[in-house]
Amino acid sequence: MSVHHIALATRDLAATHRFYTEVMGFRLVKVICAAWPGSEAGGWAKHVFYSTSDDPNTGLIAFWEVNEPSLEGNFRSDLSTGLGLPQWVNHLAFTVPTEEALAAKRARWVEHGLPVTDMDHDFCRSIYTTDPNGTMVEFCVTMRSFTAEEVQEAERLVFEKAPAEIAPEPVGLPQ
Repeated sequence: MSVHHIALATRDLAATHRFYTEVMGFRLVKVICAAWPGSEAGGWAKHVFYSTSDDPNTGLIAFWEVNEPSLEGNFRSDLSTGLGLPQWVNHLAFTVPTEEALAAKRARWVEHGLPVTDMDHDFCRSIYTTDPNGTMVEFCVTMRSFTAEEVQEAERLVFEKAPAEIAPEPVGLPQ
């Protein structure tokens, strides 16, 4: 089973639209406008969907433009830092099929004047930047399959209270 869509709030739909179409290369496929449930001031919202793949019906990312007077200026759209976490904790990672495709995405970001962080995570390689909402985004290419030993180790570590070996800092994460 795959993810149908991920939905996030935006405080600036125009900037978000430009970023996800022009910078990320995604395609706008649907916009739904609806009344804000329970709004006493006639609030409403736009739910804007972008296709991240060649199939416009799968791999969607969506944004809510909130037009509710009681919330105006009272919410943050930065996925991690808005919760008091480092920016890299909650982020959006999108698949690219090859290293050449990853290099092309990197060049596109640089052409748009964005800072880009490159990371080698052993099983995959990634590039990172930040969207207009303050959310980190990533393009990632898988370099190899997980080994049986890695899967076995994952099963062992997932519920271990205090792993015996802990890296001094998060390994392979952008700053």
